[in-house]
Amino acid sequence: MANYIQYTPKPKTPQEKHADAEFESAEARTESLKLLRELHEAGVLDVLSKLVRGGEGLTSSVFHTLSGDTTLAAIRTLAELGKTLGSLNPQAVGQLGAAVEAGVSEGARRVAQGKGVGLADLLKLLNDKDVQLALGAVLGLLQGAGRSLREARGDTTNTPNQGEFDRHDQIQPTPNTPKRPAQPLRRR
Repeated sequence: MANYIQYTPKPKTPQEKHADAEFESAEARTESLKLLRELHEAGVLDVLSKLVRGGEGLTSSVFHTLSGDTTLAAIRTLAELGKTLGSLNPQAVGQLGAAVEAGVSEGARRVAQGKGVGLADLLKLLNDKDVQLALGAVLGLLQGAGRSLREARGDTTNTPNQGEFDRHDQIQPTPNTPKRPAQPLRRR
């Protein structure tokens, strides 16, 4: 009868474990060295090392990094964008955002179907209530933007056709405008 051979593998030495780990992580080490080089070239490592040393020269490093003309312009643009976004009515933005999303979907559907619009189709679409409402929204956007641009350059005089809407989204009646009664559409 055969005897069992007793074999216990020799445990790896710390040097062998290190060599195995080094071999397995060669790709990760290469990528981390690339990242380290990019951080160094961008000056981020200098700022971080000053932060770790207790901030010695940190403020001047941050200002030096941010002092480029493009950086300052980007910061100013972001600040203005933040002010503008903060002043928008969230409900109105949500409503218009949903409308734009539905419009993009409808446009994509028509493109996928290869549908175009001729002049006769365009004239028919002007009777569509959805198209009329969307055109009203677009024209309102143009009117508000134009008013704001005009006021920004200092022109505050209104012509007779400029009194329809005020700044608080309330419709103001235009004087001497007769109201048309709603008439049903007649089909020929």
